[in-house]
Amino acid sequence: MARVVVTLKVMPEDVDVDLESLLERIKAAIPDGTDLRANEIVPVAFGLKALRMNVAREESMGGTDDIEEAIGSLEGVAQVEVEMVSRM
Repeated sequence: MARVVVTLKVMPEDVDVDLESLLERIKAAIPDGTDLRANEIVPVAFGLKALRMNVAREESMGGTDDIEEAIGSLEGVAQVEVEMVSRM
């Protein structure tokens, strides 16, 4: 089966959210079988920054809803947006 890479943009609730700490909590929260690949902190506007990350998983695991729900339920996360899904 093929693997897919999902690019996510995670928006924090506030400029005061520690993105490094949030990233560690995301690593613990993502579903089993989903691997965190590259990540970066990107500026958005007026001092607000977001996390952009790539996660990889088997295509047979289905869509991205479980990943979005797991990350979106964390304290400090305002929004999770799927930017791209691609086969590896």
